[in-house]
Amino acid sequence: MKRRSLPVAAALVASAALLLTACGGGDDKSSDNDIAGADQSTETPKESATPSTAPAEDKPDGVDLSLPKDMNLVFDWKKPEDKNEAAAMDDTANFFRAIYRGVDKRTAKDAAVAAYSTGGGLKYAQTQIDAWIEGGWTATGTLRHYDVTTRSADNGTSVEVAFCADSSKFYGKEIKTNKVLTTEPSIKDFDYYKIIMTKYPTADDLWQASKVFVETKAEKCQ
Repeated sequence: MKRRSLPVAAALVASAALLLTACGGGDDKSSDNDIAGADQSTETPKESATPSTAPAEDKPDGVDLSLPKDMNLVFDWKKPEDKNEAAAMDDTANFFRAIYRGVDKRTAKDAAVAAYSTGGGLKYAQTQIDAWIEGGWTATGTLRHYDVTTRSADNGTSVEVAFCADSSKFYGKEIKTNKVLTTEPSIKDFDYYKIIMTKYPTADDLWQASKVFVETKAEKCQ
């Protein structure tokens, strides 16, 4: 069975498939009210001209985001022209790298998690990491993120980054046995995210995930 991250309560049910769910944002639906005054979005790219299969530099913002070679997070994203939206998009990717670094290091208190999340985003990250730890799993394979859009708040301090994720080639691996837990590809492999990124007040280019909304079994991402 493929193992994926989930709320801690559900992690106690070993036979359940692990599904990413919303945490720190109320429900799994977001609206224009999530970012006050946000009414613009980038055009959803059909495909990035140069998909990023390599990780970001190991220490952006002085924080270690290095991952093991068999844990590959791909961000097939085309950056928007807006400087804030581009920076928020970069740090959305770093937020997910931080989560899986925590999974690899077996701690929800890794410096990267604190650097790229706050509020509901921090709670989400810690919940996901703790679920993997309690289940006795790490991750292996390729997790692809694509079809990204962004929209900014009028005050310039919040950006919504929305995108799809495909985990059909991304699996849990038992720590004790190194057994990779695989399943047949299905609609359960596709999720749609909306991440509210908030500008860190004392840093020019650092953005933190403050809310996370996830639509699981997202048909629009197939």
